[in-house]
Amino acid sequence: MENTTIDYKNVYYPPGGILIWILIFLELITFSAALIALAVYSRENPEAYHESRMMLNTTYGAINTLFLLTSGFFMATSMHQLKKANFKKSSFYLKLTMLGGFLFLILKALEYQDKISHGLTLGHDTFFNFYWLLTGFHVIHVLVGLIILISMYFSIKKKKENINIEDAEAGAAFWHMCDLIWLLLFPMLYLIF
Repeated sequence: MENTTIDYKNVYYPPGGILIWILIFLELITFSAALIALAVYSRENPEAYHESRMMLNTTYGAINTLFLLTSGFFMATSMHQLKKANFKKSSFYLKLTMLGGFLFLILKALEYQDKISHGLTLGHDTFFNFYWLLTGFHVIHVLVGLIILISMYFSIKKKKENINIEDAEAGAAFWHMCDLIWLLLFPMLYLIF
């Protein structure tokens, strides 16, 4: 009988380690709770919520979705290249990942500027309170994600032979969490109400 062994680390420790996944689940629970609260409050005055939602630019939201999904694809490709020890391609795709994140932030800043110029700030109404808090908290996550990606990029450039794959996977998982959160926010804020 052939002796086979199972690598239990893969079963009990997902890519990036268990701590990053605990953080991801906590973040998803937090955003989900806020989105459920948005849905509950919207039932109090559905017409007002719909009117407020119509003041959002769906095109901005759709383009930002494209930026983050494309960025997530490049992140996965970067990790694939890193695991193959193709550091040059990994760093190239990581730069494209960061570009997607920066483009997201630039377009979000333009959207924020438009909302502020029209007086649609925090406190305008309940819908815009949710809009500013949810998207603002997401922007903070994207900024943190970009800091992690920049750190990963310089790590790949400096220590090509000593890259800690688990740390890189944790950074990639965090970035994908930003994508996933936006995929929850975009329809709830821009399309449904």
